[in-house]
Amino acid sequence: MSNSLPAVAVVGSINLDLIATAERLPTAGETIGGALLSRQPGGKGANQAAAAARLGGRVRMVGAVGEDASGHLMLDALAGAGVDTGDVQLLPEPTGTALIVVDREGENQIVVCPGANSCLSLEGVRFGPDEAVLCQLEVGLPVVLEAARKAPGFFVLNAAPAMDLSAELLERCDLVIVNESEYALIPALASARLVAVTYGGAGSALLEHGRKVAEAPARAVNVVNTIGAGDAFCAALVLALQRGLDYTSALSAANLVGADAVGDPSSQPDLARLGYYLERIAPAVDTR
Repeated sequence: MSNSLPAVAVVGSINLDLIATAERLPTAGETIGGALLSRQPGGKGANQAAAAARLGGRVRMVGAVGEDASGHLMLDALAGAGVDTGDVQLLPEPTGTALIVVDREGENQIVVCPGANSCLSLEGVRFGPDEAVLCQLEVGLPVVLEAARKAPGFFVLNAAPAMDLSAELLERCDLVIVNESEYALIPALASARLVAVTYGGAGSALLEHGRKVAEAPARAVNVVNTIGAGDAFCAALVLALQRGLDYTSALSAANLVGADAVGDPSSQPDLARLGYYLERIAPAVDTR
């Protein structure tokens, strides 16, 4: 098994996260005081790109931000994580923004204002045969389908937020990643080639055409923020599978990465290299 990690192109959203941390989540029409406000780089695409780079992958981001202060902050954050931002477009539209409320248990409510994300174009973008392409659904479905058509290699879709997916898109996916709720909301996934499903504290599983072929337990951790955990899991699973790990080992490593992420208040948490997590699930994994 090669010791180098693969190249990953992440096609997706880049947002400024405005996070209010409160004792509990508000109900409809309710105002809650006493919250703490933070501004952080976010967006599912950017979160996954940052995680993959921090894990040691060779990562480039394909996305769009506004020609505003928030856009430049998002670019600086990605570059600081080790992501190649040469394919991030600067557009007249405002940078995407997510309004997030997080409670003391780490649960959240999120409203996304897509801004420049909704104007992302793949004109002139090319993908290499050795490059995994990772998409989510916070950019337009036509862009995701175009990426699927252009990608000659390993194509992965994090089908979040959940929505109906065309047969063409699902048939092109080498891997779909969802949480338990998203899996239930997209019935077509029951017949998909390979689907990774996360179950929070109950771990994760891989399904081939609806049949469970691997599973791995979660590690009990103190939950601070769940916003970036699923994105860190996605990045780790793609890198582990591309590196040649078997399904169970790949899930186990991705679960450990996700567990580290929920213990960090950031949407783009600091992570160790993937090899660190592989050593923690040894001796089943050869980390040479």
